[in-house]
This record gives sequence, structure tokens and C-alpha cells, in this order.
Amino acid sequence: MNWRKSTYSDGGEGDTCVEIAPLPTRIAVRDSKAPTRATLSFPTPAFTALIDHLKEHPWSEARLPG
Repeated sequence: MNWRKSTYSDGGEGDTCVEIAPLPTRIAVRDSKAPTRATLSFPTPAFTALIDHLKEHPWSEARLPG
């Protein structure tokens, strides 16, 4: 698989993020700090919808309850 890390991952040692790898119909996701451990995969449309939502509603601007 061809894993890639976000260009926004420049904190710490540069290993504090997730990496993604495109598959024919899915997107694989893994922890960059533990690349040999288990991965998750999501259907490409669902992953794309998540990324679009995060771009529209950044976590840093989210209002958490409580």
C-alpha cells in the first residue's frame, strides 16, 4: 500500500497523526505511531464525506457540550 501522511503533521517528531492509503474502493487508515498494528478501512464515499465535513466544520472551532 502507498501510505501518505497529512502535510499538517508537523508537530512533535512528525509521527503524531494518521496516515491514509487509497485502495480500489476503500480508504485505509492507520496510526503513524504504530504502523504495523491494525488498520481501519472505510468505503471511499464515506471517507470523502467525513473529510468534507471536517473541512467545513474544523474540530478546533467545534463547540463541545458540557
